[in-house]
Amino acid sequence: MSQVTNQSWGGRFSEPTDAFVERFTASVTFDQRLARQDIRGSIAHATMLARVGVLSDEERNAIVEGLNEIAAEIERGEFQWSVPLEDVHMNIEARLTDKIGITGKKLHTGRSRNDQVATDIRLFLRDEIDVIEVELVRLREGMIELADREAETIMPGFTHLQTAQPVTFGHHLLAWQEMLARDHERLLDCRKRANVMPLGAAALAGTTYPIDRHVTAELLGFSRPAENSLDAVSDRDFAIEFTSFASILLMHLSRMSEELVLWTSAQFDFIDLPDRFCTGSSIMPQKKNPDVPELVRGKTGRVYGHLMALLTLMKSQPLAYNKDNQEDKEPLFDAVDTVRDCLKAFADMVPAIEPKKANMEVAALKGFSTATDLADYLVRKGVAFRDAHEIVGQSVAFGLREEKDLSEMSLTELKQFSDIIEEDVFEVLTLEGSVAARNHIGGTAPNQVRAAAQRARDAVSVLKDAM
Repeated sequence: MSQVTNQSWGGRFSEPTDAFVERFTASVTFDQRLARQDIRGSIAHATMLARVGVLSDEERNAIVEGLNEIAAEIERGEFQWSVPLEDVHMNIEARLTDKIGITGKKLHTGRSRNDQVATDIRLFLRDEIDVIEVELVRLREGMIELADREAETIMPGFTHLQTAQPVTFGHHLLAWQEMLARDHERLLDCRKRANVMPLGAAALAGTTYPIDRHVTAELLGFSRPAENSLDAVSDRDFAIEFTSFASILLMHLSRMSEELVLWTSAQFDFIDLPDRFCTGSSIMPQKKNPDVPELVRGKTGRVYGHLMALLTLMKSQPLAYNKDNQEDKEPLFDAVDTVRDCLKAFADMVPAIEPKKANMEVAALKGFSTATDLADYLVRKGVAFRDAHEIVGQSVAFGLREEKDLSEMSLTELKQFSDIIEEDVFEVLTLEGSVAARNHIGGTAPNQVRAAAQRARDAVSVLKDAM
């Protein structure tokens, strides 16, 4: 049994908390990660209390000086965390009282741990979003530059993982970039809703002290104070929204990872990843395993799990704050760490991808990838598309029997399917001609790929200027 009750709430209790319950309900083992944000919020709160006359300037100065000293202790690894004090908030407040005396106990005037933790988490997530955005920008920039360089590198495009039409490696990379552009928008949108301040809502109903929440919001860089005290302390939408963003982002990175794994296989052999992103086998000396994309693909599931955990956590909670909400931090913390690390790995790896251009081109020649170009050729000659589709289907069947690609057939062989086909057909049956013919915005023509890369580069530049 604990010998004393917790100093922050023990006055009403006649016996100490059971030792197991003390450990079971404590969060300090993981929420100490919020220490920097907790101290920042406390300094702003004390500053506001002094401005409205609840604290004297001397009391504020003592509190701020003490908190800064505690921050330095934590930074140096000298701070002693206590499980009986339950959480990061009471650990810091108790240490402050040890350092400056009774004035330390005045810091909690006009607030509760309910609005305090809600503020800390928002400050934490806002800080982490800014770090994640830097890595996301770095990945997008590296991807765009690689796409620009490979605007003319022909590769097969796939549907159903079957050869469909020729595209370029640059065009394919810009498809990845479009996914990330949407993710970037979602991240910034999430930041807007996270950047609302709960502090001042107290336990659930506000406070009778003459606080000025706009002052505190300004000191902490929030866009505004939360409008409703009940919602302010109990809302975790921002955490759910972040893990939703994280899940979609990881889904995109997982799709990219799957393609990277395929492309590095001997069966595809489209690209080479530098050795620093791969590992070998303990038994097979020839192996070079694409561990980074495989691990990113695997981590997607844990982020999905965090989203489901947070949605389930909140689904049946009555207003306002409930102890359930202590369970919001570990899923959120891990989602943040996973996203940041996966983005860093990809931002380092993607610009280092080396395409094997000859292998890509050989693969694009397989599977009759210019069949649609032949159909379009016939349509331009006046054949109805459905008839053109039938003609090309017959020519493909012939090619399968004779083991010839369309571009390898003679004019005589092609004309047996339609007299309309002339010598100029070979201009559209080449891979280069096929790619260049789709010369419209969003198309595969190298000049369109380079233009798309420049538009993406400009869009990222605008976002960087706003960071």
